[in-house]
Amino acid sequence: MDTFQTTLGQVNIASILIFFVFVTITLFITYWAAKRTKTTSEFYAADRSISGFQNGLALAGDYMSAASFLGIAGMVALKGYDGLIYSIGFLVGWPLVMFLIAEPLRNLGKFTFADVVAFRLKQRPVRIASSVGSLSTIIFYLIAQMVGAGSLITILFGLPYEFAIIIVGVVMISYVLFGGMLATTWVQIIKAVLLLCGATFLVIMTLANFGMNPIALFEQAATKYSGSVLEPGGFVKNPWDAISLGLALIFGTAGLPHILMRFFTVPDAKQARKSVFIATGFIGYFYILTFIIGFGAMVLVGQDVIAGIDKGGNMAALLLAESVGGQFFLGFIAAVAFATILAVVAGLTLSGASTLSHDLYVSVIKKGKADEVGEVKVARMATLLIGVMAIILGFIFKGQNVAFMVGLAFSIAASANFPSLLLSILWKKFTTKGAVASMITGSGLAVVLILLSPTVWVDLFGNETAIFPLKNPALVSMSAAFIMGILVSLFTKEDEAALKFEDEKLRTYLGVGSE
Repeated sequence: MDTFQTTLGQVNIASILIFFVFVTITLFITYWAAKRTKTTSEFYAADRSISGFQNGLALAGDYMSAASFLGIAGMVALKGYDGLIYSIGFLVGWPLVMFLIAEPLRNLGKFTFADVVAFRLKQRPVRIASSVGSLSTIIFYLIAQMVGAGSLITILFGLPYEFAIIIVGVVMISYVLFGGMLATTWVQIIKAVLLLCGATFLVIMTLANFGMNPIALFEQAATKYSGSVLEPGGFVKNPWDAISLGLALIFGTAGLPHILMRFFTVPDAKQARKSVFIATGFIGYFYILTFIIGFGAMVLVGQDVIAGIDKGGNMAALLLAESVGGQFFLGFIAAVAFATILAVVAGLTLSGASTLSHDLYVSVIKKGKADEVGEVKVARMATLLIGVMAIILGFIFKGQNVAFMVGLAFSIAASANFPSLLLSILWKKFTTKGAVASMITGSGLAVVLILLSPTVWVDLFGNETAIFPLKNPALVSMSAAFIMGILVSLFTKEDEAALKFEDEKLRTYLGVGSE
């Protein structure tokens, strides 16, 4: 029986002080950014002034969410080797983004990925359909982040759940409303540096207990819990589930709206590729650290203690921090985790606001005839709307098991956004009706199948057996989106779209005419 005693759940002065310093610095940056955020280009894309290295760090910050840091470490701590599936899945999506998406996206798009899909197709139907996929992804991701934030802060700081939700909502609205993309980018950069430094120190202090030798750590884990912790099968038992989950993680990365939006912040395609290269390096390094953190928690804290605090294992990294560095180090890592949630929520909010204002208000309602002042005003109102909605959703879903929503967000992104984005870039015969059919099929099927899956139908609704056997629907929903996009395009010829494909190729590969 493990005997580690933790102070989690008690007020930690170090956490509060470090988080207060983080918020103060980032609000000062927001004040600085607000003076430089007047036009649409400045609000949505930081006036394309972010360098490749800075954007790489910001991309890493956007991607390394609290779910990654706390969730994967916890999964490894309780399930062993299979936690690596998440680490690898999250990472493998990035080379795909670098070689297939980054350059065409930067050259063809302006502020959202719908700019690329609609480049040679009819604007209104494509933007309405893409908004369904984007907003669904953002809302499910936001719910998971807000509920996670409330629960996490209650455990970490001893603050009431509702108070924590309001703090997160108000601060992230401030970042986006006043500072736009410039403030959001620098919040992500600061958070990424803090998270990478914190995780590195945690690994060094953990490995110090094993002579700085990771092999000794793994051997001790196998000795304490049997060799099965180093073998696959502890978490994902159905190989089709493993394939479907892998597809969602890999291709979902290339369809997340708040990630795709970052490629419009750099001056050209070369900087876009560079930013993905930098991000891949930092993200790869980070996920290697989470694997060691997970096994460190398994050995030094113990599975009984970790599961006793949170049955999902989400507190494993924090318990390990307290075990190897005491209360002050726990406070530092806790504050970094809180800052991580704040930064990711800000990125999601900005992405949602751009979909509402740029794709729906300007392109659909105003038919592309809105002036810049009016568009920025609508974007700020949309930011406020999404921020308030995030707070309300956080209240509504209090106490609910929303872990499946992150997987759902990746599944929708992989099914609704990625197929239409890829086909619009590469296939001359892709048509407006094909794009709409692909996006609606992908998003609708992903939502329906996950409701019928064991994750929701059995675990949440309490039914005995699931109607759909897989925990993640991407294998079916993404395939269906590709098939529908191709079939409908073949049956609905669109000569104008095909003629514009040559112009699109010039812009895609040479950047001719890109902003």
